[in-house]
Amino acid sequence: MRVVIMGGTSGIGLATARRLADDGAEVIVTGRDPERLAAVKDVVTTAEQVDSTSEESVAAFFGRTGPIDHLVLAFSPGAVGLGPLADIGLADVRAAFDGKLFPYLFAVQQARVTGSITLVSASTARSALAGTVALAAVNGAIERMVSPLAAELAPVRVNAVSPGAVDTPWWDFLPREQRQAQFAAAAETVPAGRVGRPEDVAAAIRYLVDATYVTGSVLPVDGGFTVA
Repeated sequence: MRVVIMGGTSGIGLATARRLADDGAEVIVTGRDPERLAAVKDVVTTAEQVDSTSEESVAAFFGRTGPIDHLVLAFSPGAVGLGPLADIGLADVRAAFDGKLFPYLFAVQQARVTGSITLVSASTARSALAGTVALAAVNGAIERMVSPLAAELAPVRVNAVSPGAVDTPWWDFLPREQRQAQFAAAAETVPAGRVGRPEDVAAAIRYLVDATYVTGSVLPVDGGFTVA
């Protein structure tokens, strides 16, 4: 099994890379940070520096890589666009789209996939949280395109995982104490009673990679947040 994980050097992407590599897959990860790439070289088959926001870089990568069985898209610009709509500029909203949605679309266009594509979105797509309008717009667009992509790309399967609050470097924009307080508050609101770990989402991605009769689905991995 040959898998490309774009955004596979940190957080959910890295946890997925470890999970699939442990299962014996040939795992190719991409990222932009040379130090993070160097740190995962012993974990995966190949770690390549690719700027996912650059069409030239992505096209060249997939040209070198050739056909793959599975593609996982797990990169993000971080907390770009987070905050009340009245307080953020449209440039921030555009940056949120440019950092995730459009690179996802271009990667899907360029990759030669034979098995499945799994997109990582977020529960902001289906929740009513003040300050997340831009994030909801980006992730909502990602989740909404899953069904038509599954129909268009069949027999390649297309699914998404939709994480809730997960303890990853995405939250590094907050000071440690504030981050821990945020996690504690979040844990009180979900049936699972805790925030997620990257490994929780990696397990869901592993399921979708293997689930040959599942396509066009969005799988919440949020501890029950969106049904609580």
